[in-house]
Amino acid sequence: MKRLLIAALLSALLSSSLGCNGVFTVSGAIHNRTFVSGTVSIVELSTVIDGGVFVTVTSVTLVNNGLPTRNTFCGDQTSFFPTNQVVTASFTPGTPCVSILQVVIG
Repeated sequence: MKRLLIAALLSALLSSSLGCNGVFTVSGAIHNRTFVSGTVSIVELSTVIDGGVFVTVTSVTLVNNGLPTRNTFCGDQTSFFPTNQVVTASFTPGTPCVSILQVVIG
């Protein structure tokens, strides 16, 4: 039974990583999904300290209906947020950063 589950998960991971043009997806059991969308205006790659450990984060400012929102994603996610492009991102909340589940560009 475990082998079947592992095979199914690996298959889902491989097929989702191929994705479509402009779509990046991470598959799995997703319970706490949050969405943001808007036009990318600022993307900053930096490092924060969390419990004495250095963590790379990507801060992204999206503008939607004239209102900016800023999100901090775990890791180097700069390639998923091209400036002046409309994106929709789903993620799971976390501290000090959120984990990306999917980014749709365009």
